[in-house]
Amino acid sequence: MAYLQQIIFFVILSAAGYILWKRVTLIRSNILLGKDLDRTDNRSERLKSMLLVAFGQRKMFKNITPAILHLFVYVGFIVINLEVLEFIIDGLAGTHRIFAPYLGSFYNVLMNIFEFLAASVLIACIVFLFRRNVFKVKRFTQPEMTSWPLLDANLILITEILLMLAILSMNATDQVLQTRGINGYIFTGQLVFSSLLVPLFDGLPAGWLVFIERFAWWFHIIGILGFAVYITYSKHLHIFMAFPNTWYSDLAPMGKMESMDSVTNEVKIMLGLTTDEGSAQAPEEIGRFGVKDINDLTWKNLMDAYTCTECGRCTAECPANQTGKKLSPRKIMMDVRDRMEEVGNSLAKNGKGLDDGKSLLGDYITKEELNACTSCNACVEACPVLIDPLQIILEMRRYIAMEESGSPAQWNIMFQNIETSFSPWKFAPTDRFNWEKK
Repeated sequence: MAYLQQIIFFVILSAAGYILWKRVTLIRSNILLGKDLDRTDNRSERLKSMLLVAFGQRKMFKNITPAILHLFVYVGFIVINLEVLEFIIDGLAGTHRIFAPYLGSFYNVLMNIFEFLAASVLIACIVFLFRRNVFKVKRFTQPEMTSWPLLDANLILITEILLMLAILSMNATDQVLQTRGINGYIFTGQLVFSSLLVPLFDGLPAGWLVFIERFAWWFHIIGILGFAVYITYSKHLHIFMAFPNTWYSDLAPMGKMESMDSVTNEVKIMLGLTTDEGSAQAPEEIGRFGVKDINDLTWKNLMDAYTCTECGRCTAECPANQTGKKLSPRKIMMDVRDRMEEVGNSLAKNGKGLDDGKSLLGDYITKEELNACTSCNACVEACPVLIDPLQIILEMRRYIAMEESGSPAQWNIMFQNIETSFSPWKFAPTDRFNWEKK
């Protein structure tokens, strides 16, 4: 019977590993649909950014209460999953608490730390469920947060609650079995939090206790493996993506808008100026100005989309959204991810991919949303994992202006004034210094 359980565990572990590998491969290929971008400079600054923002949760602490709760969940997720290593070894080797004899009394210290974090995660997830579904925090109830996004958030929270209850129930029944001297249950010492549940199980016969302990063990390890696969389809992929995303974040000062190299080079040639290479060169052929679909974005833009936590801090800070405009920076990132998944899944099945008659602009993101943006960078500043929705918005507006000539009429007048008068207003450049006198 023990060998059969080991075989079943090996099959489940292998299946989860294979599915996870396939999903990670697909996500990587989807990100690489974007254009190339060099983000290999200044490694010390990138390391500092990753340590402070991804590991240190620096930007979360602008709102202290949810930040502390999120910290418990975050630390609990990392530390408690160290215990999963013991689960995996026990499952493959057919042992029970294999580390206990080697760690001695330190094993009890570790288990109490794990239980403290498990209880903290349990409380935090219950609070988060209430915030979403009872108190209805505004940024969780906006139009893009219905249907799947709403269900996804609740599923994750409920799953984490059940997983933490499974750990505490497993440890509680294990302690009862230890005191009864049941063979195979190694003495671990008192575990503070699971001891609170011991009275619930103390009167049960040994057979039922073993069943509950084993059921909780299997539920937790299968739940963890299923959770690992599920989050590759979920917004909770940010648990892993936050680290590379903060590493590859833009180190330029916030508010700096990137010029198009091809246009800059062409203007230099028109003005008779030299290029960076020292001589005027014919501009290379330009495939498209700005962004119409995901292949026009950079791989970092697409990584941003997979990293989005859907927390809505960007949208809550957006002045356009606050005044009732349709623009939601969170929706922009969600739309990029949805379009990327659609194209990636199609290509994986040898389908039409980008040639399906759809595009990011129009089918997912409207001109009305893009034109509402004030380019203030509030969304970029608010994001806890350094996502840049503004860059996507600006590039899509470049496409509308330069490829479609579809900007609002008032904007076209402004563009013409900038071209002829070097300012948004139709005043002669020679009169510019007179402005200060008025």
